[in-house]
Amino acid sequence: MPKNTLREGGCLCGAIRYQIEGEPFDADYCHCRSCQKSTGSAFGAWMDFKITQVIWLKGRVTEFASSELIRRGFCDKCGTSLTYRHLQYPDYSTLSIASLDDANQVQPKYHIYTESQLNWLVIEDNCQRYPQGRSF
Repeated sequence: MPKNTLREGGCLCGAIRYQIEGEPFDADYCHCRSCQKSTGSAFGAWMDFKITQVIWLKGRVTEFASSELIRRGFCDKCGTSLTYRHLQYPDYSTLSIASLDDANQVQPKYHIYTESQLNWLVIEDNCQRYPQGRSF
């Protein structure tokens, strides 16, 4: 897609809406226990942008400190998991792929924390897998 692509998304109830411009610089499936618990799902699917690419159109996320350096954002009305924020990377914004109006527009490139992947979940794709986080 072209660099000027605009995408929109938001929470289940519509209280929070956002717009993103351009392509994510990364996208992953995260199988860590924190993502499983915070999303209520077998894994989280996340996309990463520079903070300047994200415009909040309506509402604000409420953040929960899931660890010393991690903040997880959600809608305080419907509970939708929307954001993941690492305090050591203030210029990045991580959003839930599933919160996009058309979640098919962004596909994760790899799996992280597969050591916590649920045994009953079988994913047959060609994405690279990392038992823990991915090193750069």
